[in-house]
Amino acid sequence: MQRLMARYPRIRAFVGARFARGTPFGLHLTLGLSISLIGLFVFASIAENVFYRTSLVQLDLWLFEQLQMKPSGYMIAQVFTALGSWLPLTALTVTVGIILTMRRQWLLLGGWLIAVIGGELLNLVLKGAFQRPRPEHSEILSTESWSFPSGHAMLSLVVYGMLVYLVTRLDPDIGRRRLAIVTLGAAVLILAIGWSRIYLGVHHLSHVLAGYAAGALWLSVCSSAVEVVRRRPSVSR
Repeated sequence: MQRLMARYPRIRAFVGARFARGTPFGLHLTLGLSISLIGLFVFASIAENVFYRTSLVQLDLWLFEQLQMKPSGYMIAQVFTALGSWLPLTALTVTVGIILTMRRQWLLLGGWLIAVIGGELLNLVLKGAFQRPRPEHSEILSTESWSFPSGHAMLSLVVYGMLVYLVTRLDPDIGRRRLAIVTLGAAVLILAIGWSRIYLGVHHLSHVLAGYAAGALWLSVCSSAVEVVRRRPSVSR
């Protein structure tokens, strides 16, 4: 590798620039692109498995039956699923939007609105494209809302994940410990929301995982785009 880099200095410069910190097209963009590609690959793999009804579908059915036998956590699941519903997410979107407006963080405001609204639109497009029905005996009829991918899983990852990103931008001195606590809290909440959808019988596991994959893809696109614009010298932070 060292000989190759020495022989082709332009390639070395290009690779080095992709992992450089603090530049518009540096390390953060490389990571964002990598996460987007991984999310796309995972989503496509799950969609293929669901379409051809492979062993993943059997796992869906087995897990659905197991959770349906344990109604003791119904109230807890209702609480978590509510945190991923449109009303709390809309209220959070408006609240954060007002805060960013008061602080004149126009770039972050634009990124926040595009992430949330675009995530909702992307979810609707994907549901309409695949038109997968809800699990049998679901409380939500298939004609009211398709099941693949899970909107709760996708939008909770986009909204709460983007919220963590905004915290890091608004408080650059947050510190590793506090950042780890905030990130872990958001991750636990996102996973709990996905679990609640399976527990309540309105989604299969594959639907939730596909929602996470699509959410990770969209979140990485939005946060990377904000970072590219934010790091340009002509843009005020």
